[in-house]
Amino acid sequence: MTTTNYLKLLLPILSPLIALAQPVVGIASALIVGAILILLAGANPIAAYTALFQESLSTYFGFGNTLTKMTPLLFTSLGVLVALRGRQFNIGGEGQIYLGALGSSLIGLYVQGLPAVVHIPLALLVGFLFGAIWGWIPGYLKAMRGVNEVITTLLLNYIAVNLVSYLVQNPLKAPAAPSPYSPLIAKSAQLPIILPQSLAHAGILLGLIAAGILWVLLARSPLGYQITAVGFNPIAARYAKISVERTIILVMSLAGGLAGLAGACEVMGLKYRLFEQVSPGYGFDAIAIAFLSRGSVLGVVLASVFFAALRSGANVMQRSAGVPVTVVYAIQGLTVLFIAISLAVERQIRVKTQRSAEV
Repeated sequence: MTTTNYLKLLLPILSPLIALAQPVVGIASALIVGAILILLAGANPIAAYTALFQESLSTYFGFGNTLTKMTPLLFTSLGVLVALRGRQFNIGGEGQIYLGALGSSLIGLYVQGLPAVVHIPLALLVGFLFGAIWGWIPGYLKAMRGVNEVITTLLLNYIAVNLVSYLVQNPLKAPAAPSPYSPLIAKSAQLPIILPQSLAHAGILLGLIAAGILWVLLARSPLGYQITAVGFNPIAARYAKISVERTIILVMSLAGGLAGLAGACEVMGLKYRLFEQVSPGYGFDAIAIAFLSRGSVLGVVLASVFFAALRSGANVMQRSAGVPVTVVYAIQGLTVLFIAISLAVERQIRVKTQRSAEV
């Protein structure tokens, strides 16, 4: 038996192992390069990483801060993931976060007198709907007009950010506020804290529930099959009587709604008001997390923990080890770079194996 035939037989067995190893190798490679950057900065990499991960994962307040930062990352990454399953690239998570935050803020500010059991779900629902509308727009343009969703979602980010900026500087600005932000939302619209005396709120529980629901939807439902079919082969999906256009609009709306929940939780669980800078770039981190997960919902959860831990422990690492916070962002970027390289190598191996088999 030739080497090509051996590779052809082993590829189905090795593929799951490769898929599992790629994120691990990507993260490990990024941490190694990050260690080199830390050395160049004149610091001790072991001390720096110890401070970073010990603070963010093993201390009470640090872990609470990690859960807080994980919440928007998890919601938005799930949105990117569901869009990718339908072969749509949702680059608009940042804008959808802003719209979701706006929607929940309006309910928290102007709907009064409701009990928390009604007010919180209503504010979350409106945040989801605002984000879903912001995802529906590029979905409709792609499905009905053939407009590239990468361009439209990217441009809609700027519209959303500037819209919120205008509102908190003008009609929604709190009286006598020293900087652009809205008044406090009603207490009945605020998410409860799950770790006393920390920032961790119930949004993380909602995010984990959303991840479970999305896993069931994608892996165990006819709708999930429909989304996957359109993502793999839209032509075959049409022959199976699946509406490709409707599915594209659906996945983009769902993606926007999940990112909208990220913004809603930032307002309802953390800030309790609408700020001009709702997100420090969670929407763009979510793209990296979704690719790092290799299309797995569980992978999204784990990658969200990793990215949240990096963000949570960055300032402590800077104070204790003298390492600039920018090293953390370099590690995030390097992780994505190494994953992209591994995906390209895997694809080349598959192509060569298939060509050799055909010959």
